[in-house]
Amino acid sequence: MEFQDDIIKEYLRNVYFITGTPCGGKTTVSRALGKKYGIPVYDIDERFPEHQAISDKEHQPNMNKVFRDADEFFGRSVEEYKKWLLDNTREQLDFVILDLMRLSQNGRIICDCHLTLEQAEKLTDPSRIVFMIREPVNLIDEYCNRPDHQDFKEFIESATNPEAAKANCNETLCNLNRKVYDSIKKSEFNWIERDNSRSVDDTVKLVENCFGWNL
Repeated sequence: MEFQDDIIKEYLRNVYFITGTPCGGKTTVSRALGKKYGIPVYDIDERFPEHQAISDKEHQPNMNKVFRDADEFFGRSVEEYKKWLLDNTREQLDFVILDLMRLSQNGRIICDCHLTLEQAEKLTDPSRIVFMIREPVNLIDEYCNRPDHQDFKEFIESATNPEAAKANCNETLCNLNRKVYDSIKKSEFNWIERDNSRSVDDTVKLVENCFGWNL
């Protein structure tokens, strides 16, 4: 069953999406904004295990793909790894949309997610989404150093050659996001580039302006 874009947008009218490229700051800003306004934050990465549990290998093969170890996971070619990341996110999106429709019925909700420009156009209006971006270079070390990514860090370091695994992962993420980064800047959507000289509070204010939440 497929739904028209206008129907989806209507049912997601209370959802404010914060998306973007890796290490762009979307999780930090989502949590800060949610705390400031007392709005629930829906993190699709945190929801993945429950979605995987109710998925099946026939309809969501990428979500259910099992890897023997870190060597198999990070030993894939860049193209194979990149395709799996995109397909995995696409398969989970159906679960995410249904969750958001249910959870946002009675009020606003912030969604910390991974959306392509094409998906953003189908799901929401420009006034309810912000792309947090960072130039896609040297991503993996910063990604692994985050407190909420320590499980991933331990996994990648369990590879026979952790440095090779990190290099392949970094090349995949950079390859995947290089064109995306440029396309976002040319799009109609609001975007904010990460600037380490700017405080979290200042970045939150920029997002508030995009959403029209000025106090």
